[in-house]
Amino acid sequence: MKTIYGLYMVMTNPVVGYEDCAKAGVACGVPFIQLRMKGATRDEIVSNAWKVREVTRGTDSLFIVNDDVTIAKEVDADGVHLGQGDMPLEEARRIWDAPGKIFGLSTHSEAQAEAAIKQKPDYIGIGPIFPTPTKAIADPDLGVERAGAIAKATPLPHVVLGGIDETNLAEILHAGAVNYCAVRAIMQSQTPEVEIRKLQHIWSQCVR
Repeated sequence: MKTIYGLYMVMTNPVVGYEDCAKAGVACGVPFIQLRMKGATRDEIVSNAWKVREVTRGTDSLFIVNDDVTIAKEVDADGVHLGQGDMPLEEARRIWDAPGKIFGLSTHSEAQAEAAIKQKPDYIGIGPIFPTPTKAIADPDLGVERAGAIAKATPLPHVVLGGIDETNLAEILHAGAVNYCAVRAIMQSQTPEVEIRKLQHIWSQCVR
């Protein structure tokens, strides 16, 4: 799997639209771009997934579909990200038995991060760190130090997430995280490329 290095971009209701937001991520060299459309119909998700697939195809940005392995398989995405309440990782791999595909898994506690090691996902999400309105039913906040400790302890590649923006990213990186996701800062911007580059600059100053 390509190493996650810095920003992992999750697209949820971007004001500029999914296709243009994906183009901004590709232009900035974002290594992972995830499509997350909670509450949308399957047809809506598939339609946007094909658009993002075409934007990312042949670039350095890998395309991940959130939650639904059947959609990820249908559009030939690079991987799928599963939550704790989604199908088991082992079952998803049986459904999508293709070489080189990426399987990510959300974790919300030390126990879940520890359990994930045996499941062997390609990476884990760790969060939420701060309160975030991007989830209708949010998991309890981990806080900076706790999330950083989980990130440092796990042998798996990780992405920390939940309420991260340019005002707190440096603190999170200094606590031990290496890879991060910032949703609102990018999704609510009419100029997502500008916001992405701001975050990338902060990351470059903190991670050597």
